[in-house]
Amino acid sequence: MSDLSFTHLDPSGRARMVDVTSKEATHRRAVARGKVFMLPATTAAIANREVGKGDVLAVARVAAIQAAKRTSEMIPLCHQVLVGAVNVNFEIGDDCIDIEVTVDTVDRTGVEMEALHACGIAALTIYDMCKSADRGMVIGEVALWEKTGGRSGTYRRTANVASVVTKVVES
Repeated sequence: MSDLSFTHLDPSGRARMVDVTSKEATHRRAVARGKVFMLPATTAAIANREVGKGDVLAVARVAAIQAAKRTSEMIPLCHQVLVGAVNVNFEIGDDCIDIEVTVDTVDRTGVEMEALHACGIAALTIYDMCKSADRGMVIGEVALWEKTGGRSGTYRRTANVASVVTKVVES
């Protein structure tokens, strides 16, 4: 058994929402990244705005923002936080779309789940809008890349961690 402490379990092992009422509100930020792998023809259609359902990245951006604001409705033990800002960026590669979501708040708990949820929903929206042309798309590499603020301080994922995880998943 590991020495990890799970804050969402009470001493009896039952699920609980962490009590943050005594914490002070501070500025917190989280950055999540993910990818949607697809055929080169699909990335070209997205880049050229030739997808029949509309501007894929514009719709995915709005979906991500909406998802960040509604995270606590989907993840049972997640606190409702006041989302101050959501920034969504895409980079079109030859055979993938890179997604990066940054969420900021001034609150008593972090916004890691909001950033991850928004990134996943952006990826799902891209898939939904392009599935008629490319059902073989793969959503992957959704991960927290950075979080700042709060008692636990700053966390930054290194490229080495991401490549090790990718190698494990591929094998």
